[in-house]
Amino acid sequence: MQRLLTVHEVAEVLGTADGFVRQLVAARRIRFLRVGKHLRFPVSAVPEYLAAVTVEPLPSRGRSA
Repeated sequence: MQRLLTVHEVAEVLGTADGFVRQLVAARRIRFLRVGKHLRFPVSAVPEYLAAVTVEPLPSRGRSA
């Protein structure tokens, strides 16, 4: 079984406040578990979330400077 992260640990990895992570949970935008009244996140949930919100750059138009 993989390690589970707390709300605070996920917030630290993302560089955000704990409240932002709770907003992600409320919107079901990140994978999580409820352990009693506590929220826990599989370690793999963070890179999955980052991949889902990553915006790739547009390809170059081939113009030279």
